[in-house]
Amino acid sequence: MLFVLPGDVDDPELPSGGNVYDRRVVAGLTALGRSVRQVAVAGSWPHPDAAARAALDRALRHADGLVVLDGLVACGVPEVVVPHARRLRLVVLVHMPLGEETGADPGLDARERETLRAAWAVVTTSARTAQWLVRHHGLASTRVVVPGTDAAPLAEGDALLCVGSLTPHKGQDVLVEALAAVADLDWTCTLAGPLRRSPAFAERVRDLIAWHDLTSRVTLTGPLTGARLDRAYGRAGLLVLPSRSETYGMVVTEALARGIPVLASAGEDALGRAADGSVPGLLFPPGDVSALAAALRSWLGSPGLRASLRRSARLRRASLPTWEDAAGDMDRLLGEPG
Repeated sequence: MLFVLPGDVDDPELPSGGNVYDRRVVAGLTALGRSVRQVAVAGSWPHPDAAARAALDRALRHADGLVVLDGLVACGVPEVVVPHARRLRLVVLVHMPLGEETGADPGLDARERETLRAAWAVVTTSARTAQWLVRHHGLASTRVVVPGTDAAPLAEGDALLCVGSLTPHKGQDVLVEALAAVADLDWTCTLAGPLRRSPAFAERVRDLIAWHDLTSRVTLTGPLTGARLDRAYGRAGLLVLPSRSETYGMVVTEALARGIPVLASAGEDALGRAADGSVPGLLFPPGDVSALAAALRSWLGSPGLRASLRRSARLRRASLPTWEDAAGDMDRLLGEPG
């Protein structure tokens, strides 16, 4: 089988949940005995130039049978992908619907619809997104393969941590404004994530931090991976996810794997519930600075709340899906009769 990935899948300066997912699922399928050929197609997806379109077309023309395409590559170019659907068994993996990205080109929605309707199967990472795709694009069905999580040691810190590319969609501007509203309390916050995906937005976040005189308390680290990311999680007491929307939110389960509670405006599927039915975090409406500030004030000012949520996060830790689970689910889906 062929697995088509974005060209930046291995770029250490541009880590993303989608890229991690693709690589881990490919590794898991290979471990299960599938022969997987990978092609990473360079391009400014989902707005590729002619060279990127031609490279994707060549990859598909030289494929046969089963092909899994990352939706970031596939969904913006139905004129390239759809003609191959008559010959190939195409599976499109939607990490995020293209029209859901803040500031997205409105035309991408229709292009995504054309691509997904031609696919043999559409896979996404949460039940909520699967239902949305069926309703919004008029699909007969979609399938869900939830991301896995690696086991990790319990965190012992108390810092605030936000992990994600600095883009309008991820909402770090909302977080900085909320932090300014609780500047009278004792906290530090790390914003970890690539700055290159949306340089103008990253500069806006820097300006907000300076404007509110928070430069000594809010740190922009740029992208963190491996041991550096592990250390950031180890120092954290609360993960803050201020995204304007999420399909799943892998950073949520990364935090919960370390017993870190979560304050989020999205990612309810990943947050889940602990074995005792408790929710290991707090939710607030997307884009709502006042609600986020109020939740932060509650967290920072209430030792009892912190203890309760930490207990729930540690209980939730035991029931998180693994990457072996994700690979097994994908393998069973791909093995279904066409």
